[in-house]
Order: sequence, then C-alpha cells, then structure tokens
Amino acid sequence: MLAACARLFLEKGYTNTRMVDILKDADVSASSFQNIFRTKDGVLTAFVEIMFSGQFDAARQLAADAPTPAHVYAVETALQLALTELNENLRDVYVEAYTCPETLSLIHRRTAAELQAAFGAYLPEATPADFLEMEVGTAGMMRAYMVCRCTADFPLERKISRFLTMSLRVFRVPEDERAKIITHVATLDMYLLARRVMNALFESLSMHFEL
Repeated sequence: MLAACARLFLEKGYTNTRMVDILKDADVSASSFQNIFRTKDGVLTAFVEIMFSGQFDAARQLAADAPTPAHVYAVETALQLALTELNENLRDVYVEAYTCPETLSLIHRRTAAELQAAFGAYLPEATPADFLEMEVGTAGMMRAYMVCRCTADFPLERKISRFLTMSLRVFRVPEDERAKIITHVATLDMYLLARRVMNALFESLSMHFEL
C-alpha cells in the first residue's frame, strides 16, 4: 500500500490521488487499508517521514562546506523552496505535508531540533519548547512561499532571499551575519542543487518502496 501511494503521489500529486486509485493500484480492499492507515493522510505521514529524512540528509551533504550551522539551515530551507519549483506533484506533496495536522506535527518536531542546533548560540536562554513555537511560525512562512509559484516578477532567488531575511531575524541572527548568509546562498545554483536532492530523494524512496 505504501509503494502504491508513493507511486501515485509522485505521478499525480497528493490532491489528485483518490482512494479508489490507491486501492486499485495496491490491490487491497477498503477495509484492509482502513485497518492500517485509516485515511489517505495516514499514508502521507509514513511517506513524509521517509521523504524528509532523505531530503535533510542530502541537503546536509550539499551544505557540508557551509561556514556555520546557520548557513546549513539557510541552504536546507532554500532547497525546499527550490524543490517545489521543479515538480508540481512534489509541490503538492510538500504543501499537503505542511497542511495536514499529523504530518505538520512530525515536521515541527523534527525541525525544532534542527533549529536549536543551528541557532542555540544566538538564543542561549531559549528552551526546546521555544524553538518548537518558533518553528510553528517559520513553517507557516515556508508553506506560504511554497504555495506561491515563482514568476518573472518573483523569481526563486528573491523568494529565498525574502524567506531567509524574515526567518533569520526570528532566530536573532545579527544583521551582518544575515547578510553574509543570504549572499552565500545567492551564489549557489539552487535549481541544480535541488535536482541533485530530488534524485537522491527519489533514490531513497525507491529503496523503501521499490519504485
């Protein structure tokens, strides 16, 4: 069932994948599906957990030479925004992942730990709960930018710069360092890096689901 859903989500997008499509592709009954996953959102949670793990691992490798953990965060978030511009079905999965309460909770928990590692030095008094609350806000910004497709007047480079300017302020990164981070990210070919991450992501999904 997971393999069928992974194929359908990538081929049709999450929104356009119907339960009848999943049942037919997986060759299972509705009762069997509901006993394990309850709803389509239940499958999305398992799918997103694997997808985000592969995405972060690939992003860390690409950002291995980044000067600080804050730079790594900037590259990771920029890559997420670039990924959604490469493939509309992938955009649909990401947007739904940032919308569905169960998957969003998973993203919040995973990302909050990343934020504390990246920005703890700037916020020495902040607790894990503080970083979780800040993640709720920055995740909302991330979803909004994912939904807003790039145009000639609002290209990817500007979208990334806007997002990083706001999110790095939330984590109290000093202005001079914010400027260095945003300049560093602007020198990277995000579309090229996103394609590499997407290939690594698909490879990771294939290992799990035999796609």
